[in-house]
Amino acid sequence: MSVIHAKILPKSFNAKRALELACQTLQIEADAIIALKNRISDSAGMSADSAMGAIEAPFAQAVALLLSCTGRVVVSGIGKSGHIARKIASTLASTGTPALFIHPAEAAHGDLGMVTENDAFIAISNSGETAELMAIVPIVKRMGATLIAMTGNDHSSLAQLATVHLNVKVDQEACTLNLAPTASTTATLALGDALAVALLDARGFREEDFARSHPGGALGRRLLTHVRDVMRSGVDIPAVTAEVSLSAALLEITHKGIAMTAIVDDKFHPVGVFTDGDLRRLIEHVQDFSKLTIADVMHANPRTVGPDQLAVDAVQIMEEFRINQLLVADADGKLVGALHIHDLTRAKVI
Repeated sequence: MSVIHAKILPKSFNAKRALELACQTLQIEADAIIALKNRISDSAGMSADSAMGAIEAPFAQAVALLLSCTGRVVVSGIGKSGHIARKIASTLASTGTPALFIHPAEAAHGDLGMVTENDAFIAISNSGETAELMAIVPIVKRMGATLIAMTGNDHSSLAQLATVHLNVKVDQEACTLNLAPTASTTATLALGDALAVALLDARGFREEDFARSHPGGALGRRLLTHVRDVMRSGVDIPAVTAEVSLSAALLEITHKGIAMTAIVDDKFHPVGVFTDGDLRRLIEHVQDFSKLTIADVMHANPRTVGPDQLAVDAVQIMEEFRINQLLVADADGKLVGALHIHDLTRAKVI
């Protein structure tokens, strides 16, 4: 620790105590999650890897209800539970289960109109007696919506009203006063993640589905970007016929700025390729280029990728064969584009 930092620290600060509390907090919260895991496993008198009696477990019933929901999953809570409810709704929505968060106080003043009889309503309250939730939950029940409660008290009013109650009770909060929601919110958040994972698996949710919900993220770009979205096309494609001189081909490479040119036949099918790297290697063995045609020095049968393939497929081909350029050919074998690895980098595919 620097002298400057030491001067601004309050005299009451004890670094050793801070580290001890950090470890204690993490241990208490880890124990709360392990206890929750054991509670779920034991709820139907079963081990986690057994299917016998699984449907009797409240967690399995909750998943079944959410799967059969023809509307949306509405998640609600207030205070710290509200923050957890928002995150659970967000995780569900991004993993294939349409979901939204509703604030219970706002719901009592009009937002309850968002809830329909086809929805499933997840109410989160550690005590199970939160006044704002208890003001709207009976109405949700009368609407005919499915009610799932997540509380720390099996005998609470909210638990008794619920179709399914998920017990998130913890033995103690990590707070040294045993007051601030810490271990209880961690356990509730973990249970929400468990619901989302079980649901996405049951729905057959795939990487492609996740990407559609995250088009701005790295995975979205990788799984939604096709070759045609990033390739160079039209007049930007470097291409010459086989009979042109090497010098003419080098001019084409220079003008198109992709460090290569395709060699095409009369139907514009690629029959060869020549790159800057090929030129450097050629210089080591040939002094006079004046009598060479591009057909004399090109690589025949060039590798290609289709325009409708994913851009990551092009990346894989480049990495496998250690090349920086790739030709794009359609189903009829006609040259329709060209790719440089920098095009994929700019598109943030890699």
